[in-house]
Amino acid sequence: MLIPVSYEVCMDENPSGDSLPQGSLQELENLLGYRFNNQQLLAQALTHRSFVNEHEGEKLGNNESLEFLGDAVLGFITSSRIFQHYPELTEGELSKIKAYLVSAANLVLFAEGIHLGGFIRLSRGEEKTGGRAKRAIVVDAYEAIIGAMYLDGGVEVASEFIGRQIDSFLNGLDLKQLTYGDFKSALQEHLHNMGHPEPEYRVVAEIGPDHRKTFVVQVLIHGEIIAESSGKTKKEAQQAAARLALESLSGSRQ
Repeated sequence: MLIPVSYEVCMDENPSGDSLPQGSLQELENLLGYRFNNQQLLAQALTHRSFVNEHEGEKLGNNESLEFLGDAVLGFITSSRIFQHYPELTEGELSKIKAYLVSAANLVLFAEGIHLGGFIRLSRGEEKTGGRAKRAIVVDAYEAIIGAMYLDGGVEVASEFIGRQIDSFLNGLDLKQLTYGDFKSALQEHLHNMGHPEPEYRVVAEIGPDHRKTFVVQVLIHGEIIAESSGKTKKEAQQAAARLALESLSGSRQ
């Protein structure tokens, strides 16, 4: 596998304009396993908004719109592949698997597999503060590349790339642990991916005698009630409510 050269070599000494040196783009294409017809899409996918701000006045585009598109394409294709692998699972179980596969923790691993951090265009200030290793920046660039692939080569190209990334994960999943495991952690990760704060769990009722109580718990995000469920213990009720919230939020991103 090709390893990208350092940022200083990949970029011009005085980077400007909206293109990257041909060699660095081709090197990343080798890692992606795809040749772009329009390499400008790939260059834009690698361009963080800090780089654009630093080159104000030049006609540059950042990768945020491509990231928006790539996130949707990733969600759709991942959902399709999960369904094909596990058609017998319920909607909630499928949503849990999807949330796991497209979590920032996994997307960072995928991005590291293609050494993506070394290719992102950042401002000098963002570079000095370690932006190349920041999870949000790397994940956004990864999703932007998926969006660029979709625009350049269509859904088949994007699907082939995503399949190479996630199929090994799908084949090695511990379904019992994943679908019946820690829903609170999965929800927290999912909210992080969506740019939301951590959820708040509120016990709103305790029903029954002390030796046989039922706890009713709500999950709130930004003060808004997302889901409510009950259980024999507070922990059980929280997990059940987190599962419902995860299913609801995952469904909203289809």
